[in-house]
Amino acid sequence: MHKLVLGLTFALTAGASSLALCADPSEASHHHPMGMELTMPMPAETAGPMKDPRRLVEYPEPMRIHTFANMRDHLATLAQIQEALAHGAFDKASNLAEQRLGMSSLQMHGAHELAMYMPRGMQDAGTAMHHTASPFAIVAKDASVTADLKPVLAALAKLNETCVACHASYTLH
Repeated sequence: MHKLVLGLTFALTAGASSLALCADPSEASHHHPMGMELTMPMPAETAGPMKDPRRLVEYPEPMRIHTFANMRDHLATLAQIQEALAHGAFDKASNLAEQRLGMSSLQMHGAHELAMYMPRGMQDAGTAMHHTASPFAIVAKDASVTADLKPVLAALAKLNETCVACHASYTLH
């Protein structure tokens, strides 16, 4: 079981790390909202740079910097959650999810101030991430009693999918 947990944690960490690449508009691969990586085929001879199909969202520079810091914190939190799960620290994973990703984290991340610069779909994607993190926190907390990792991993995958869906649709400038 311990090897299974470590293997799954490694796989999830690799997936979360790929999210950081999605913030770079020069990347050549794009991600499907359901977590499957879709690689754009490269033509034999390129006529110019590939077009990024994501919607460009313009932020004032201080807000852009703040938003990227928030996203890096989200990735760091996902890594800490995975590490906690690998060590069977379900309560720690639960607390991290709720305090840094869940509905309890909205004020910490300045969500209200950032939302005014986001198109409606991007607002909805951010809200979905926060709404998905809070139920994950409950499932992780339950695992501290049941020791059943399957619902925890399913809830974590669903949380990760919300990140991927937003990064597949939007990019910041």
